[in-house]
Amino acid sequence: MADIQAFRGLRFDLSKVGSLSDVVAPPYDVISVQDCAELYEKNEFNVVRLILNRGDKLLPDQTVYERAAEHLKNWKNDGILRPDGVGAIYVYHQTFNVDGIEYTRRGFIARVRIEPFGQGSIYPHEKTHSKVKEDRYRLMEACNSNLSPIFGIYSDQEGSPQSMLDLAIEDRTPLTAIDKDGVRHDLWMVTDANAIAAAAQSMGANSIYIADGHHRYETATSIRDFRREREDLEPDHPVDYTMIMCVGMDDPGLVVLPTHRLFRGVRPMTSAKLIDKLNGAFDCEVVGTGVGLAGECWDAVQVEGDQSTLAFYCREDDAWVLARIRLEGVEMMEGLAEKKSECWQSLGVAILHELVMTHLLSGGELPSPRYVHGIEEVVSLLQSGDGNERDATGQQGTGDYFELACLVMPATVADVKSISESGERMPAKSTYFYPKLLSGLVINPLD
Repeated sequence: MADIQAFRGLRFDLSKVGSLSDVVAPPYDVISVQDCAELYEKNEFNVVRLILNRGDKLLPDQTVYERAAEHLKNWKNDGILRPDGVGAIYVYHQTFNVDGIEYTRRGFIARVRIEPFGQGSIYPHEKTHSKVKEDRYRLMEACNSNLSPIFGIYSDQEGSPQSMLDLAIEDRTPLTAIDKDGVRHDLWMVTDANAIAAAAQSMGANSIYIADGHHRYETATSIRDFRREREDLEPDHPVDYTMIMCVGMDDPGLVVLPTHRLFRGVRPMTSAKLIDKLNGAFDCEVVGTGVGLAGECWDAVQVEGDQSTLAFYCREDDAWVLARIRLEGVEMMEGLAEKKSECWQSLGVAILHELVMTHLLSGGELPSPRYVHGIEEVVSLLQSGDGNERDATGQQGTGDYFELACLVMPATVADVKSISESGERMPAKSTYFYPKLLSGLVINPLD
């Protein structure tokens, strides 16, 4: 049972910082070097100085984590960040457009009791990386706060907690921020004890599936364990909880975008050579030549609606190949991932990485690919090549052209639930829940 609670969040005093839009930021893992510089320039109190401090004006032997903690301490002392007077649950709506259609995703931010994965009602769905967890651990330890909300989804039910909380904010004016993509972020503070209790009781029947923020959740678990081993803390100490944005699985604004792959370190190959390597597992056809055919290929994949249909680009002869898995390919996948569930084996990203890249192409250990969500960006990067700097996911660019790319369908919300409950993890970047949650709307102190 998910245990949610109200908390006294730290929030920016807008009389001192100006517009909320100027002090919030996307999550750290999608902030590029250029984005970071722009956020630094936008406002001297932008939360990027906490979540992704770039190390300006470090004192001797001071780390970026200690510098972030110094900012946080100073901002609290100067009243830039103020604790809310009473505990609250924070209703959070995001209004955005995808392909000309407007959506509103509704959720709420609460403190949620930490449960180790596999031992309670909170489930992961993607693999994590130890280097990233170390980075987030050092930041959370230094700041003693949850600086950004984790994104969790739960099964909707009649009388859902979201409906109860939305009722409590009817006819109330939200705090609003607009991000650089034009997404509107609205935040309301719910302090009514009856509404909070009703939402908590309703939520108690649900499990939470981590949609985004696995590294931060595992870090919060490690911080709790470390402190409980070394300190005599009272029961229900704030360190026993972490800040999660909860969204119902049936919410009409729960949009999952694809994450296409532009591969680094792959040897050049023509479309004919690719087809030869895939031939035993896929039916393949050459769609045509020119990077501009990416949109047409993606339309074809979407129309089929099957995750096992993949679209590849080969730079060697500037050609696009549509690959549809055959029965032999399904059987190969079953053999390669015999310990995985049928749902996992049928994921487009699993087929791509396990069957195609590792087995059929014998890719071996490759650098992390460039992850791209929009077709226009796919075309642009195939034309321009990789940058030399770190991209928005923290991967180091090579400065070379991408020899191979793949357009792949995203995993669905139902896939997330099924694979999480089976105790499995999807390949990294299997889902991209759009839009990202903003950092800086509310901070959860751990003291």
